Amino acid sequence: MNQETAASIRNFSVLLSPTPRGARLARLLATEQLRSWELPLDPAVHIVAELAANAATHGRVPGRDFRLTLYVVGGTLRIEVTDTRGDRPPCAQLPSADAESGRGLVLVDALADRWGAAPGPYPRKTVWAEVALPEPVSAPEPGRPCCGATGALLLCSPCNHWSRVRTTCP
Repeated sequence: MNQETAASIRNFSVLLSPTPRGARLARLLATEQLRSWELPLDPAVHIVAELAANAATHGRVPGRDFRLTLYVVGGTLRIEVTDTRGDRPPCAQLPSADAESGRGLVLVDALADRWGAAPGPYPRKTVWAEVALPEPVSAPEPGRPCCGATGALLLCSPCNHWSRVRTTCP
């Protein structure tokens, strides 16, 4: 593997308790990891929150943890949550209008570019989602302003006249 490829692959993985506290910790750890990688938090943190909440609610087996894994390969962030309830595959369905829960996978479906589930070694399953990352911003060219603003005010030095466009002063 060359250095360029090795530098573009990042991963983070942690075991967490299948409790509401573990689901909250998954979201907080994902937030900090994405910040350290200088990646956007949205929509990834929302996806992590939903998948971790599902693992804590529907994938819970007392005494068995769930795993949160984040991978960045090229321009894609892959989020995986593995729990020990392989007998309960995820199913995104619209709940009734008065239901108080059941919208998590509908949100994941709306926020992720792709998502799915894969069986793991018995009794596990992994629910995953992928998010395309924005193109990195290139460094500004030498001699050009680096603020990126298009409506900048320019000062004409001979007459101290401010203008939104470069003009010839009288």
